[in-house]
Amino acid sequence: MGLLLLEAFGALLIFVFIIWWTMFSGRKNGERRGHDAGTQEQDPDPKDPKKD
Repeated sequence: MGLLLLEAFGALLIFVFIIWWTMFSGRKNGERRGHDAGTQEQDPDPKDPKKD
């Protein structure tokens, strides 16, 4: 029984590590923020003729 729990715990750790690796691999500071992530709203252009 203990061996089964140990194996399940090891599989969970490997799964979490794979998820973490695919999300944050190659990024210097973790999650992207600001304009690169697309979270920043764009201000409407006051010179745009379509908006009039």
